[in-house]
Amino acid sequence: MAVLDHKIDFAAIISVTKANPNGDPLNGNRPRQNYDGKGEMSDVCIKRKIRNRLQDMGDSIFVQSQDRTDDGFQSLRDRADSNETLKKALGDKKSKITSDEFASVACSEWVDVRSFGQVFAFKGSELSVGVRGPVSIQTAVSVDPVDVTSMQITKSVNSTTSDTKGSDTMGMKHFVEFGVYVLKGSINTQLAEKTGFTNEDAEKIKMALQTLFANDVSSARPDGSMEVNKVYWWDHTSKLGQYSSAKVHRLLSLEKKTEHPASFEDYAVALGSLDNLNVEILDGL
Repeated sequence: MAVLDHKIDFAAIISVTKANPNGDPLNGNRPRQNYDGKGEMSDVCIKRKIRNRLQDMGDSIFVQSQDRTDDGFQSLRDRADSNETLKKALGDKKSKITSDEFASVACSEWVDVRSFGQVFAFKGSELSVGVRGPVSIQTAVSVDPVDVTSMQITKSVNSTTSDTKGSDTMGMKHFVEFGVYVLKGSINTQLAEKTGFTNEDAEKIKMALQTLFANDVSSARPDGSMEVNKVYWWDHTSKLGQYSSAKVHRLLSLEKKTEHPASFEDYAVALGSLDNLNVEILDGL
């Protein structure tokens, strides 16, 4: 498989309807908002979903969610130790394995390591290795400020036999009434060469973006409440790229058609162009 030989920029438009796209644990798990009232989805949240999709596709993932582990390992250290080369490097103080060799083995083993990078630093091991990945993703931000609704929920059954209260307040749920978010990212060829990130890996990232919310159903995100409307994929013709990522991302803009948008169709999408830079426009699945 050929290592990625050209720079890639990408963007995705995501619509949220009565869902919590990314709760803030420091604010009662309310949907994240910036100081302008616009909704946010952190890059960590988005990478988690991409990892889940890659895992669903059958790829080996290093940072797996605890409730989605498919290899029986309960910690990152256990998963790293499953590779004999990495286990020896982490456990043997006299190991002659260099940091570059360690990173090379980890990148070949797990697609998320060679995509996003990873820090290998575990208690009890003197070896610490940092891998920088070629795929960078920005925080997704809504086009307009979002309205957040809070709903009090109750239980209708006793938790224990001795509990005789019956229905009682259980907690709060928070969700965005409606919002359209824009996700932006890029793939760097220089780092791709270091991690072994391939053209095939890039295609997998593209597919993951199209299906970002598949198998992501929860009480906070009911099925159909999160939707990828469009994915924009710019393939440059060189390793460095003809244009900066900032200039490419500015080609995409959205403007609301009505005062109170309630669907993706209530926004007008404008896409500019740059000389000798083609874009592939994909529908979300």
